[in-house]
Amino acid sequence: MKRKRIVVMGFMAGCPIAGVVWQHIHYIVGLQRLGHEVYYIEDSERFPFDPVINEPTTDYSYAAKKLGELSRQFGFEGRWAFRARFLPGNPCVGMDASRIRDLYRGADAILNVCGSQEIQEDLIESHNLIYVESDPGVEQIRVDKGDPAPLDYLAKHRALFTFGESINRPEFPVPLHDFRWLPTRQPVVTDFWRTDAPPPTGAVFTSVANWNTSGKDIEWRGDKFLWSKSPEFLRFIEAPEAAGEPFELATVIHEAETRSLFAAHHWRLSDPTRASANHDVYRDYLKNSKGEFTVAKDQYVRLHTGWFSDRSACYLAAGRPVITQQTGFTHHYGGHGGLFAFLTLGEVVEAVREINADYPKHSRLAYEIAAENFEATKVLADLLQRAGV
Repeated sequence: MKRKRIVVMGFMAGCPIAGVVWQHIHYIVGLQRLGHEVYYIEDSERFPFDPVINEPTTDYSYAAKKLGELSRQFGFEGRWAFRARFLPGNPCVGMDASRIRDLYRGADAILNVCGSQEIQEDLIESHNLIYVESDPGVEQIRVDKGDPAPLDYLAKHRALFTFGESINRPEFPVPLHDFRWLPTRQPVVTDFWRTDAPPPTGAVFTSVANWNTSGKDIEWRGDKFLWSKSPEFLRFIEAPEAAGEPFELATVIHEAETRSLFAAHHWRLSDPTRASANHDVYRDYLKNSKGEFTVAKDQYVRLHTGWFSDRSACYLAAGRPVITQQTGFTHHYGGHGGLFAFLTLGEVVEAVREINADYPKHSRLAYEIAAENFEATKVLADLLQRAGV
């Protein structure tokens, strides 16, 4: 493959949560390992979130410091920029404005990861924007409803990719109109996660989640499709009790009654702050787990999107089996050893039983699924080829 100049755009400095950081780092490192010249740029009007003060702010010093640290750890020193478009003069850190403009004009590809980047006047000059959608369903519904904003935004990209690997299948109910969506999945640099060590004694099934997020709830054809995972966790709150062992969820639930309900059904609730604030600690949290038990958002499940979690892919790469709610991803991979899909409580119990009966086997199969289906160089070489890069 010929060496290309590729810009990754995202929000890992503006939202420096560990899972978000890893999501972007996998793109950067995967593209580097393919031999490309890779840059990372954030060029947004959104205020960055500062975890030290725990709120959005116009002070972008934490974001800039974070990108500097990550660039040294992952080999993109001198090839990053943070432009604060929310301040007069649009100040830049890392590369200056002229260098950013030159990159936009000359890049062979600009990956708009999670569709998080606004299309600024400088970006309009690029004809190599590639949209990578991590959350399928909402934009397709907005297009079907005739919302002009996504119609205009999506049309500015040369190719549209989505983690909704089943949205071209008959079971996905939303019309796609004239947009051509290409399936992709989260790239994972598996050697960042792989470990030959078994989980420590007493390890349990864990997951990390935001408890209440409703900003992308959407109504369509008389029904409401929810963005938050919390209703799905409550649907399966009996899972650890039924399986006969505790599960752990790293999340913040403010309602005392809800916390008590979880405790009554053999859940441990842990503080996600430490793991979420540091990407290396987050990686250790996954590695020190027995595996993952989690649910999917209502939108992903009822729309049969085929979506799969980037966090769950990291558990798999660490050799930690995953039990997760069915979205249709088993049309493409998994569903057997190492990775189990469920729609009912009984299927959760059976998955736990199978994993416990031969943990080394399911640990090995989990890693093999990650290496075969999520390895960053495979996923990204395929994405670039189909985008015509």
